[in-house]
Amino acid sequence: MNIKILPILTIVGGLWLAGFKANATPIPDDCRTGGIAIGCQAWTFNHYSVMEAIDRTADAGGKVIEFFPGQKFSKEQPDLKFDHNATDEMIAAVKAELAKRGVRAVNYGVVGIPKNEAEARKIFEFAKKMNLYGITTESVDAIDTIEKLVKEYDICVGFHDHPRQPNNPSYKMWDPNFILSVVKDRDSRIGSCADVGHWIRSGLDPVECLKILQGRIISVHLKDLNEKSPDAHDVPYGTGVSNIPAIIEELKRQHFVGNASIEYEYNWVDNVTDVAQCIGFVRGYGAK
Repeated sequence: MNIKILPILTIVGGLWLAGFKANATPIPDDCRTGGIAIGCQAWTFNHYSVMEAIDRTADAGGKVIEFFPGQKFSKEQPDLKFDHNATDEMIAAVKAELAKRGVRAVNYGVVGIPKNEAEARKIFEFAKKMNLYGITTESVDAIDTIEKLVKEYDICVGFHDHPRQPNNPSYKMWDPNFILSVVKDRDSRIGSCADVGHWIRSGLDPVECLKILQGRIISVHLKDLNEKSPDAHDVPYGTGVSNIPAIIEELKRQHFVGNASIEYEYNWVDNVTDVAQCIGFVRGYGAK
């Protein structure tokens, strides 16, 4: 698909950018590496518990973490799952581990947000308890409920993109123009969780996709892939086809204030070194 920047962006894109506001819990400057709040999506360590994911993020040099729903709570209590139904005791234990390892929780997803306000509110209450910057979802059908709760809780929501599904034309999240159509008339705290790796798997240029969504980039799943194909896998930044420097430059041009999560879906059992290389690349690039 030949993606072009919508004409409306030439008119109001700058206004979106100028008017963008982070939530009441912005990501602190001391959580940034090379100017970007770079850390891990805990899915990178989904063979391990949430406690171990925090430790592995810290070991790799990450300063922020994005949780996903349903991860094992701890090595000692693998039957417990950590998500928005977690008890206050579980949340306190996770917060203690975060503080111990110097990692800040900033985001949660990809999580389904129901239209039902009472059920959706559980997710926002969890985000508030964790002092999160944002929530990541693909629940377009719940946009009215999401917007109401974004305004109430002052928490950002980013719509995530998975790859294009050739056998499922009803799946449209892969297309940044579709996501733009969903969010453009909504509260400025609603936008995109830009998974640049999935855009490449869909045959798109991630930099052009970011430009389409200018001013609406809430968070990023930052990936470098070994090739431009649906079957591509993650590689350390700077060794693949994603053009990470150009992506970083575009995020900086847009004054991006959200989190960039390394979602490393390869070498699952022993990927801390690979993740550390990614963080090191961002650190080194930011020092130029």
